[in-house]
Amino acid sequence: MKPKLLTVLSLLLAPVYPAQAQLAFSAEIHGSGQPMILIPGLESPGRVWQTVIDKYQSKYQIHALTLAGFAGEAAIPGLRLAQVRDDIVAYIRKNKLVKPVIVGHSLGGFMAFWIGSSAPDLAGKIVSVDGLPFLPALMDASTGAAEAKVQAEQMRSLYASLTPEQVQNMAKMSLSQMISDPKKAETAVTWAERSDPAFVGQAVYDLMTTDLRPEMTKLRSPVLLVGAAKAFASSPEQLARIRAAYEEQVANAPEHKVVMAEHALHFIMLDDPDFLIHEIGAFLGER
Repeated sequence: MKPKLLTVLSLLLAPVYPAQAQLAFSAEIHGSGQPMILIPGLESPGRVWQTVIDKYQSKYQIHALTLAGFAGEAAIPGLRLAQVRDDIVAYIRKNKLVKPVIVGHSLGGFMAFWIGSSAPDLAGKIVSVDGLPFLPALMDASTGAAEAKVQAEQMRSLYASLTPEQVQNMAKMSLSQMISDPKKAETAVTWAERSDPAFVGQAVYDLMTTDLRPEMTKLRSPVLLVGAAKAFASSPEQLARIRAAYEEQVANAPEHKVVMAEHALHFIMLDDPDFLIHEIGAFLGER
């Protein structure tokens, strides 16, 4: 039989496998040691964690994620946060990451709680940096997912309709309230400009309509919740009130600790990295 015919037959008889689906995130790996997964927040890339990476890559194998559709990462049409959760769980299993420390900021903190409660046998310690099990209830603990759905629908529709100029203007306005240093806020604006508005809106919708507070009872991981408190620090009464609200969010977690970053706005890793590194280190038993 001629070589060319053999080649054709081998192609025809070869098993057909389905194409590998695109993961809901990309991962940059730094260092070696115990695994640590870093999940950024809305519209942010993995490099938002650079101070944490610099500190821990000598002791940990760090997996810094960037979600599809955020900060220039290619979007996946129809992506939902539940799929992001499932893909991270699959990534942990596939790469045989034993009890990874999971650190998340904002939406990433929410994802860390979701992963820990959905796959409690896989997760190691959990650090949430100003990310909550159910953000809409922060100021009113009685708020449920049904009550938040109307506003969530409005946000999803708004983001889907935004022009690039409107995306930029919205990012400038919101991020100036979340980051103290104007230059760092400008960098975050560029991340927002390179994010997919449709997925940003969908992610906000999923975040606002998924109440993880009852799921916290399923956690087997110790939890550290670091809250941003600069906006409340000047008033002892307001500070006590917001601390209690954060405590309420994780009250169902069997083992948890809440600390408040009194010199940081929402992006604590940018506003007060020394405080964050100190608290993470103490939580992980670093000396």
